[in-house]
Amino acid sequence: MALAFHPGPGAIVICNFETGFRAPEMVKTRPVVVISPRRRGGQLVTVVPLSSTEPQRAEPWHHRLSPGAYPPARGPMWAKCDMLATVALHRLDRVKVKRAGVRTYQAYQLPAGDLVAILACVRAALGVS
Repeated sequence: MALAFHPGPGAIVICNFETGFRAPEMVKTRPVVVISPRRRGGQLVTVVPLSSTEPQRAEPWHHRLSPGAYPPARGPMWAKCDMLATVALHRLDRVKVKRAGVRTYQAYQLPAGDLVAILACVRAALGVS
């Protein structure tokens, strides 16, 4: 189910990259961090994908999230700030979490320090200061 609201900066949601994208672009469903400001009536959101796969070589556009920043993660998570994308709200959903056999949907908020670091990594990826 798509989000019916525009999430604010730092929101962690799930994004479906499966349709319309081709490798080496992001091509699967994964958690993302929203970096664009909340826009009333806006249908587009700029996001940075998250991954549990550590980069082969950490670059200035990679950020390792602080422990506990994304509670469903089973280990370290990385923001891949060189792969930012602007996507429509219909690609986004809250995170599905199963607790005591019951499925719930959550939208997590990234700690402020991680969001500041991710924005700096996006600037590094784009070559802007």
